[in-house]
Amino acid sequence: MSSNTNRRVGAVRPSHLMFTAGVGSLVDLPNFSVLIKGLDSWSYNGITEYDIDEPRLRAAVNRTLQRYGRGQIEQLRAAPWLEGGDSDPKGWAAQGVGVPVTPFPQWLRCTACNVLAAVDSGEFAFVNSNPRTPHEAKFVHDCKRGKPLAVAARFTLVCTAGHLDEFPYTVYVHHGQTCAKSPRPKLRMKDHGGNQAANVTIECVACGQKRNIREAMGERGRRNLPVCRGRHPHLGTYESNGCGQAAVLMVAGASNQWFPLTLSALALPKGQGGDIEKLLDDHWPELQGIASPENYALLAGIPAFGYLKEFDADVLVAAVAARKAGADGAVPSAPEVQADLFGPEWEALSGPVPRPSDDFTLREVTDVPEPLGELFSDVRQVERMREARALIGFTRLDAPDPESPEIASRVDLSRSAQNWVPASEVRGEGIFLRVREDLMAEWVTRMEKSPQMMAHQEAFGRFRNNRKSDRKTSDFDPLYGWAGARYIALHTLSHLLIRTIALECGYNSASLAERIYAGDGPDPRAGILIYTAVPDSEGTLGGLVSLAEGSEFDRIVRRALADAARCSADPLCAERLPHDPADFLHGAACHVCLFVSETTCERGNRFLDRRFLVPITGGKDQVLTPAGLLP
Repeated sequence: MSSNTNRRVGAVRPSHLMFTAGVGSLVDLPNFSVLIKGLDSWSYNGITEYDIDEPRLRAAVNRTLQRYGRGQIEQLRAAPWLEGGDSDPKGWAAQGVGVPVTPFPQWLRCTACNVLAAVDSGEFAFVNSNPRTPHEAKFVHDCKRGKPLAVAARFTLVCTAGHLDEFPYTVYVHHGQTCAKSPRPKLRMKDHGGNQAANVTIECVACGQKRNIREAMGERGRRNLPVCRGRHPHLGTYESNGCGQAAVLMVAGASNQWFPLTLSALALPKGQGGDIEKLLDDHWPELQGIASPENYALLAGIPAFGYLKEFDADVLVAAVAARKAGADGAVPSAPEVQADLFGPEWEALSGPVPRPSDDFTLREVTDVPEPLGELFSDVRQVERMREARALIGFTRLDAPDPESPEIASRVDLSRSAQNWVPASEVRGEGIFLRVREDLMAEWVTRMEKSPQMMAHQEAFGRFRNNRKSDRKTSDFDPLYGWAGARYIALHTLSHLLIRTIALECGYNSASLAERIYAGDGPDPRAGILIYTAVPDSEGTLGGLVSLAEGSEFDRIVRRALADAARCSADPLCAERLPHDPADFLHGAACHVCLFVSETTCERGNRFLDRRFLVPITGGKDQVLTPAGLLP
């Protein structure tokens, strides 16, 4: 909905507002682009049910916001939506329900006469007469050639502090001066086409001065641009003294104009992280003294604290200790908080089967065939599950890097302090697999220093070095974030199974997602969760869970491994290893055999190599898979 015209101009899925184009980002509509405005402007008129109850995620958001000096939140809110909007969009829009947007860039160009002017200049008119066809919303220019379409002038300015601004066309074409003939001269933008970057000329009609946009591009071009003004158009704010950082020319819609900062968590049963964080939030002054099971038993014996009997003593003691350690130590970054969220999920998925609930129902598969049992110590059906996701900020130009936070600053989602952040949730089902720890530990010991694994590790260091931002000033460790051998094996197995499920069983691979639980230490992890992650019926009808039945799942695993043994891109794919100077983060893997959609993979199709699961180049000593399952 446009905040200026009170018109509905489009619709997006809730997940789109989380991961693709959330607060502060640009969304391309058929005829122009819009900017998602801050949370201060979101409208929930007439909506009473928008709270997403997930205590673990809410606590994780608060831990992360503490790092940025922001206040604590109390709610996770779903995007505003009112039932009946599709049947009566005019009444729906009149109530002001929705996510407000504003046209951006606000400089438009006539497609017929090339006139370049701002939205508020009076040159253009907004047309959207039919509320049932929001895709027809457009700006037109009343010129001598009728009323042709006006499109957004596609250049913007950004900086590493997350500011976004209009390109200063008038000042730029006059080389930093004002026009000698008119205080508000008419401009024209002529696109000459070609295949060498932008070839666009800005012309002042009043004085005749011309300048090509290429003079503002690249490192040398930055000297022709003004210093950033410190503008956050999604909040409607400017920094009083400007930003002071160098502005960078960017084409609207570029992939690095917006990077989301998100957290996600699975809803877990009580006593395993599901409600403990909320319990500590509500009763921290009374419960912070629980340091042992004896303290727990003493307090739980008091009638006023009878509610503690719902929680396991050891779990509660550990949660209190973890919260104290977090309060006393360094404030964690978002990736560190996300990693902490995986701990209770691993415990719930791999531990004793809990009591079923609407949000989490786990069932052990008991009839696992013997050869399959040599690979997996547990195969479990997650008959019901719920995943909640929260957006806590965004960056521009560079993705957030916990090792070097100076290269990209987190931008707030609201101008004033809000007690909520945007969130979404999906309900679905899944399959949880736990690889035998003895098998995994022996394989990691054998392969960790192998030439093949070292090639992957060295390529990761080159990858980090080659993509190191020139804005990075802190110490740089090229191997920071290295996934490790254990993760590569689990991740590759996950992709093989996802592709087989999609090909053989009719699932759309984009409707599936993965969570890899990999970690060494006193409590090693070696698990895979494959689950449905879309808000539609395909993920809740039991089709995925049914595939985990013994004989059916044995067939799927065997086919996945058999398909992995050959690829139509072999021998190129089978022989691929990232040797110097290559810096790609996969080995024997490609779109034919292992890659999946971006929404499915948690690591962007990196850290994959099928040579570690099946002997594709004669190296049977490399594989993790037991001989009984090999093709």
